[in-house]
Amino acid sequence: MFGLFKAKDPVVNLTPQEVAERLKTNEILLVDVREPSEFAAEHIKGAVNVPLSRLSAEALPETKGRTLVMQCLAGGRSSQGVNTCRGFGLGVDHHMQGGLNAWKAAGLPTVR
Repeated sequence: MFGLFKAKDPVVNLTPQEVAERLKTNEILLVDVREPSEFAAEHIKGAVNVPLSRLSAEALPETKGRTLVMQCLAGGRSSQGVNTCRGFGLGVDHHMQGGLNAWKAAGLPTVR
């Protein structure tokens, strides 16, 4: 009975520094799941906006071999986005821990 249910793979937490390095080398596609008004006010250069409220398999951009990484303001919505994508049957398992707040706290630049 105990072997019937497989535990979900854990969400992979990337630090802002890891995300910054992987953006430079084009290894990742950063998806900002905040609402469009939040994204317009401030975002990470290179991120694409797919709001959690509109997240679907069809809404996600083509990754072109890159790892898809979810990001939000503090980490909660991006974690939820990973789980939503898994519900669609997609192999998404990365998000940026601490979100945009952690990115800025690390002294990394944003676009306003």
